[in-house]
Amino acid sequence: MTQAPFPSWPDTAADLVNVAAGRAPADMIITGGIWVNVHTRETLPDHDIAIVQGRIAFVGPSAAHCRGENTQIIEAQGRYLIPGLCDGHMHIESGMLTPAEFARAVIPHGTTSMFTDPHEIANVLGLEGVRMMHDEALLQPVNIFTQMPSCAPSAPGMETTGFAITAQDVAEALAWPGIVGLGEMMNFPGVINADPQMLAEIAATQKAGKTVGGHYASPDLGPAFAAYVAGGPADDHEGTCEADAIARMRQGMRAMIRLGSAWYDVESQITAITERGLDSRNMILCTDDCHSGTLVNEGHMNRVVRHAIACGCDPLVALQMATINTATHFGLEREIGSLTPGRRADVILTSDLRDLPIETVIARGRIVAQNGECLVECPHYAWPRQARETVNMARDLRAEDFTITAPAGANAVTANVIGVVENQAPTKALQFELPVTEGRVTAHGDVAQIALVERHRATGGVVNALVSGFGYTGKMAMASTVAHDSHHMIVVGTDAEQMALAANHLRTLGGGITIFKDSAELATIDLPIAGLMSDSPAREVAAKTDAMMQAMRDCGCTLNNAYMQHSLLALVVIPELRISDLGLVDVRSFEFVDVIVS
Repeated sequence: MTQAPFPSWPDTAADLVNVAAGRAPADMIITGGIWVNVHTRETLPDHDIAIVQGRIAFVGPSAAHCRGENTQIIEAQGRYLIPGLCDGHMHIESGMLTPAEFARAVIPHGTTSMFTDPHEIANVLGLEGVRMMHDEALLQPVNIFTQMPSCAPSAPGMETTGFAITAQDVAEALAWPGIVGLGEMMNFPGVINADPQMLAEIAATQKAGKTVGGHYASPDLGPAFAAYVAGGPADDHEGTCEADAIARMRQGMRAMIRLGSAWYDVESQITAITERGLDSRNMILCTDDCHSGTLVNEGHMNRVVRHAIACGCDPLVALQMATINTATHFGLEREIGSLTPGRRADVILTSDLRDLPIETVIARGRIVAQNGECLVECPHYAWPRQARETVNMARDLRAEDFTITAPAGANAVTANVIGVVENQAPTKALQFELPVTEGRVTAHGDVAQIALVERHRATGGVVNALVSGFGYTGKMAMASTVAHDSHHMIVVGTDAEQMALAANHLRTLGGGITIFKDSAELATIDLPIAGLMSDSPAREVAAKTDAMMQAMRDCGCTLNNAYMQHSLLALVVIPELRISDLGLVDVRSFEFVDVIVS
């Protein structure tokens, strides 16, 4: 299914001018609202907005001169008129939904623009997978702008992906109509060390006049950070404290601060604005990322804005961080981000700027949601067979595949253990003394086993290590083919038999997330597209997600949204310790380390 492209400003300029001058009627007029002007940080009562061809033609105290016989009139009734919200950095795949179903889920929350990096599917299906995401994104009734993934693999030599993205792929994709820049440059050591491929990708993006996304997941704010900034990335979302946000803004980057399902990095960084009084134009709100349960039950960018306000941010400043700041960063301030002439008519009607109830959503000049209900079609792409058959395992696995062998004669060992940190993406590199049973290192206390099962090339490879922080008890296992960013299969468990059951179930299913306890299946989310996404409605996926979260609690886990931590345990570009299909990686030094120390 195809959809006509949204008309450009040149296509509509004559209509915009004629409506604004009163020589032609508007298609729609929103009347009697409080205009929230994010350019001047003002609220102006008793204003109207006149719209034609999906764009704003006029904003003023009265648009009566724009009214025609067939003009649709929307009575604002004294409510605030705010721009549609923008998510500055996100990955649709992490919602476990396709672009169409993600759009359907977030439109009622007032998100009308998303800047997405489909590097998850790039790791599984390469450039063709990116094209599929891009094509479905362009079908939607809201703005989904795509950033071409930059790093697949995210850390060359540290992991093996299904496909690799090349500088030639980047150059090709930059010519596609919906590509607005380069996705997050996760290979920060490559940039710091002037890796030719990384610099070629950045150069191609800058030559095209587009934005380079950043990802500097290191606490080192010295020369290494300076080298990264000099390499070209224009923003960064990996900050976790006030000093991180300040350093990025001082060096000319935009600090993207995130509130996702599990990443709570707004409160610790927004103090750069609320307490230090720095210029808020260089700070952007984003999610990075929200799973379907959060989208359905809590919201999307409206949730982030409310949270920023609750953290002490002025509501108008918070709105700027989710609208005009984002649009300006991507060079789209003439298209989106404010309620001013020429821009796309993406408008939210709300009765309260602090609590931000999303009562009416208008996108591209038509009502798309009312009181939490999506009112428009979100067309689906015809996902081919190759995108639905991506779990390639050579054989069913056995308990013996999930074995960590101890040195001969040892009764106990000291082991390197991945330490999960609640509500943050980074992990800790820990060491524990663990018992040995029949020559095998066994899960003990809060330490569970973790395995990375190769699922792209059917090699049969299984890498075993240890993880702590989930709090699992009893005999259980959780397996997922969502394993950022290489997206092999992550299995975490306290019992090898359960780990084999969970892994084999996902092999049969063709991808997803599942939890087994005492040989019984507690919960499963089937994700047939690339092993990452479902094309079912968000509410159905959210119900399964809720069941999964309950199953994790039933297995002893009390962490907030611990699934997100589970899914990132193979992300070998965020410190400190991660697992890949090639071994256990110390991300501080980008070196492999042994599981058993002594």
